[in-house]
Amino acid sequence: MTTSVQIHPTAIIEQGAEIDSGVTIGPYALIGPHVKIGRNSKIHGHAVVTGHTFLGEENEVFSFASVGNRPQDLKYKGEPTELIVGSRNIIRECVTLQPGTVQGGGKTTIGSQNLFMAYSHVAHDCIIGDLNVIANAVQIAGHVTIDNMAIIGGLCAIHQFVHIGDMAMLGGGSATVKDIPPYCVSEGNRAILRGLNVEGMKRRNISPEARTAVKNAYKIMFLKGHPTLEAAYMDIGDLIKFPEVEKFITFIKNAKRGISHPSQNANELNNEE
Repeated sequence: MTTSVQIHPTAIIEQGAEIDSGVTIGPYALIGPHVKIGRNSKIHGHAVVTGHTFLGEENEVFSFASVGNRPQDLKYKGEPTELIVGSRNIIRECVTLQPGTVQGGGKTTIGSQNLFMAYSHVAHDCIIGDLNVIANAVQIAGHVTIDNMAIIGGLCAIHQFVHIGDMAMLGGGSATVKDIPPYCVSEGNRAILRGLNVEGMKRRNISPEARTAVKNAYKIMFLKGHPTLEAAYMDIGDLIKFPEVEKFITFIKNAKRGISHPSQNANELNNEE
């Protein structure tokens, strides 16, 4: 532990914890013996960071969050599995982030610059990328993958092994049991596709040409009524030259749980520019 940290006298820092320079730890916080906390992070009062947990630089953990406690999986028998968290994440009140299990690879991995709003939950063996917004009370089951820049609305429930692509958006209260491709908006119980996150693509500086290409690829894949996915892939043609379309198509080809689709009576694309 370096000498430049600020630790409230009521906080409990167990022997073995590694606390880097500039870290602030508030009253009644608990830091476990196998925890590593990176530079300039802030742990608010009453927060718990335990287990084999690594927090990168400039993370902020708010009161009553539980970071690194044992996973809620009956197969877990106390193995030293890990929770790896990147930098500049905001982890709000009562958030729970849990480590992996031996059966799932032994590691939960969270990237950087994510916002986890109050009462959200990330279960064992998840992979969360960068720049995601996880709203209040979102419940993410084990083995879920969320790529980058996704927005998950409040009270969403995400089934085990679901994959959510870049810049996808889930409407509040959605129960998601199938994969959501990149750039798509989904909503409902069970969640179905409602169009494209056009505004999100604009904010991330995706060109008008690429946005149009993704829109056309969406129509080909979901709205033209191709009898098979292979037939739809054949119809993509030169659109595949756009990296965004290639990402969109590759995601669909690699889906393990199946892809969420629009409703059967959907005949046009939402969010037209």
